[in-house]
Amino acid sequence: MCSKTRAFLPPLLPCRRHEPRGRRAQKLPTTKMAAFDNKTNLTNVSALSCKFNEDFKYILLPVSYSLVFVVGLALNATALYVIVFRTKRWKPSTVYMFNLTVCDLLYVFSLPFLVYYYADGNDWPFSEALCKLIRYLFYANLYASILFLCCISLHRFVGICYPIHSVYWVTGRRARQVSVAVWACVLFCQAPVLYFSRTRDDTTNHRICYDTTSAEHFEDFLVYSSLVSVLLFAVPFVVVMVCYGLMVQTLLEPGWASEGAGGNATAQRARQKSVKMIIIVLAAFMLCFLPFHVTRSLYYYFRHLRKVNPTQVSCKFLEASSVAYKVTRPLASLNSCLDPILYFLAGQDVCSNLKKKSKASASEPKEAQTQSVSQRLTTPL
Repeated sequence: MCSKTRAFLPPLLPCRRHEPRGRRAQKLPTTKMAAFDNKTNLTNVSALSCKFNEDFKYILLPVSYSLVFVVGLALNATALYVIVFRTKRWKPSTVYMFNLTVCDLLYVFSLPFLVYYYADGNDWPFSEALCKLIRYLFYANLYASILFLCCISLHRFVGICYPIHSVYWVTGRRARQVSVAVWACVLFCQAPVLYFSRTRDDTTNHRICYDTTSAEHFEDFLVYSSLVSVLLFAVPFVVVMVCYGLMVQTLLEPGWASEGAGGNATAQRARQKSVKMIIIVLAAFMLCFLPFHVTRSLYYYFRHLRKVNPTQVSCKFLEASSVAYKVTRPLASLNSCLDPILYFLAGQDVCSNLKKKSKASASEPKEAQTQSVSQRLTTPL
């Protein structure tokens, strides 16, 4: 075909192979479309991803977690020793404080791993199973502390507002049953953390131990986290606030001392103990739990909006919410130090027992000397 048509063509024009017109028409648009798709993907990725400057957390988190580890270990170990070896008769509040102390100690023992992780610049050197366990212990401690503080508040509320019914409602057996139910609820509700938490290698060859989860599972984690925040934080927080409001109203009544406590001295001690407990528990909620849940919920919500529509939330606004969330994480760990203070300050029976034992041990040699002197005087010569 080419040899036949060459005689009719000018000598400078090359001979082309004949191709179907449709195939030649499709080649150029296909190449242009591929280049356009690549540019579109790059544009979407750059719009959705935001790079944050998080150098502050490599100093803030290791230092704060180290302080919580030292102080929390000393206070909780002392509280556990007093509860186990110095308390003869366990009251319902003692049962709750024992579980709260065990929960805090389990979390405190996990802090050295996080100190090393953040001090090394988000490079997790351990296994993925240990990463899941550490994240699990953090959230289990957080919500177990909230629920046990709620139980202690309800226990004090019944004793103040319903002193007669508290004899039948509040018992050691019932406190043990409630503690088992709290542990079962926390372990069950926090089980999904073992699935969401995971490790992933980033572009800088650092292995990240996700505090939340990877990007592909974030939407599911957002739903789970919102449900847990409502059930295990918002509901107990409302219960504690209502109980304390009614307790304050009852304590301010002029006839409460004569009706409920059975004596002015006993009423005064009960009132002081209740006021101390109200202050410490409210401080734990307002300082540790409330800022953490508010900033975390806002950060998760803004991150979700950024993924749905990048124009709604800017990278600077998202970074500000991320910084606020990371600053409040050490505050959430601080409850491990406040829980033993609740036991030592609000539990006046513990202080009085320790004082009595110290006085008894100091007076034993004096009593032995007086007895020996009396025996010498009464012995016939």
